[in-house]
Amino acid sequence: MPDKRPNILLIFTDQQRADTVGALGNPVIRTPNLDRLCAEGTAFTSAYSPSPVCVPARCSLHYGQYPQRTGCYNNGDPMPQDRPSFMDVLAEAGYRTHGIGKCHFRPDGLRGFQTRERQEELVAGPDADDYLRFLFKQGFGHLCDPNGVRGEMYYVPQPAQMPARLHPTQWVGDRATAFITEQGQGGQPWLLFASFIHPHPPFAPPCPWHKLYRAPAMPLPFVPQDVEALQTHINRFQNRYKYRDQGIDQNLLRCLKAHYYACISFIDYQVGRLLDALAATGQLDNTLILFTSDHGELLGDYNCFGKRSMHDACARVPLLARLPGRFAAGQVCTRPTNLIDVMPTVLASAGVDYRTHTLDGENLAEVAAGTCPREYVFSQFAKDGNALYTAVSLRWKYAYSAPDDQEFLFDRVQDPQESRNHAGVVGYTGAQRQMKEALIAFLRDAGETDALDGDTWKVYPRKALPRNPDAGLLVQDHAWAETDIPGYTDPPVARAARP
Repeated sequence: MPDKRPNILLIFTDQQRADTVGALGNPVIRTPNLDRLCAEGTAFTSAYSPSPVCVPARCSLHYGQYPQRTGCYNNGDPMPQDRPSFMDVLAEAGYRTHGIGKCHFRPDGLRGFQTRERQEELVAGPDADDYLRFLFKQGFGHLCDPNGVRGEMYYVPQPAQMPARLHPTQWVGDRATAFITEQGQGGQPWLLFASFIHPHPPFAPPCPWHKLYRAPAMPLPFVPQDVEALQTHINRFQNRYKYRDQGIDQNLLRCLKAHYYACISFIDYQVGRLLDALAATGQLDNTLILFTSDHGELLGDYNCFGKRSMHDACARVPLLARLPGRFAAGQVCTRPTNLIDVMPTVLASAGVDYRTHTLDGENLAEVAAGTCPREYVFSQFAKDGNALYTAVSLRWKYAYSAPDDQEFLFDRVQDPQESRNHAGVVGYTGAQRQMKEALIAFLRDAGETDALDGDTWKVYPRKALPRNPDAGLLVQDHAWAETDIPGYTDPPVARAARP
């Protein structure tokens, strides 16, 4: 008898803001296939990252736990290896599990995927990366920045150095389409994690996608009055090391947004290919499709760039779910959700009792149905004197920046753009106290007490940037890449041998 349990397709992007879906209110961006998921499924419009930085967010996604329980707070922190990921649980339950694209595991491994096809940002060389090996075999072994020029050009828009058919985004789409087609011939349920590096900077869409949007048509970033009062130490730190602290060029920012949107539209094109492959193999309506991202991107809002921020531009992510009979078509759910909800959602869809696992998340189907009593979701970046803590309810967002010893309170209903901080303002003390108490109670329950001093925050020394404006600038080169120029580079820099 064939296994009727639904397949699971988790489409994942990197650094995609929540406000980049046309059907959810963005009048500029073109996302017809994400719009289709909104029309045929449920959109969760208050979905937050458990940590607005890559590795901790992905760790929480795969293990269904907040950083306070995984112990992974920053990109350099290792992921736990003493508990099951949702891939582990599904594989044990008889699912075929496969990962394609960026996983960003620390340390690297399968972590429940039975097989993986790797395409990461920074790798040791072609032997460690399936995409890089593919690209070099196509005659592009000369490239030293296959995902765009990082470091000094992180926030300089740039066309990709390979054609669209060889682009990393297309490669993930190709491999995911092939997997779906192959699985359509068998009866075993499957999980596919299709993960794109874009729209993570550098924003490098291929030709002609880099001209899908033009700079003069792009809206300018959101920069409210008294913007410096809404910035934190981590915003200033990121502006520095990403080369964006020496003035604002509005034309550059509009071009940045055009390239950022183009990266997302090229991903949307791949989403359409995956939907077509599911339909062609008769699997579409028996596949749970989830689309989301690890965190957002400030993209010039508040005169800031990057991630690692409590602002919605960075902390809120798109989250779409499609499975007929489980997620209502065309529904928009505004209740707070989090990436930690993905694990219980996929396990419940597969008929696995997720309540027997130690999880922090909830089944998104129950959240959408209004049967989940949860009131708050949380987020944390880093620890101790560098940390940023956030709590979100239906009405309020509260955040505390330890390096600044500063509290923030935003009214999500009356001020959804987060233009004014209400912390310490007459008339808002009750909401501020309630949100602060909820966040501190959550941290204490999770054993995260180092940042607490009784019922309030421990005060750390204030953080400041080095006075030298060149101190802290980022340089990122691949160790395997040949950057020596005969006759010009003196002395030559030793590099690993390349095929």
